[in-house]
Amino acid sequence: MPTNHGHANRDKNTQSLPQTPGYAKLPPDGRDIEFSQELADADDLQAQERAKAADARAKSK
Repeated sequence: MPTNHGHANRDKNTQSLPQTPGYAKLPPDGRDIEFSQELADADDLQAQERAKAADARAKSK
């Protein structure tokens, strides 16, 4: 009588889980944006200021 009958089916689900392709992963810093300071307009500069303020608030918590 086999005693470890349930162990054979335990890991079958791990092989069918989808894998994330390399191109869909973000870099470690979480930013995937190409930006040129020379081409920035007023809206871009304002968005940068808001982002810096948000980062400062997040780091202060």
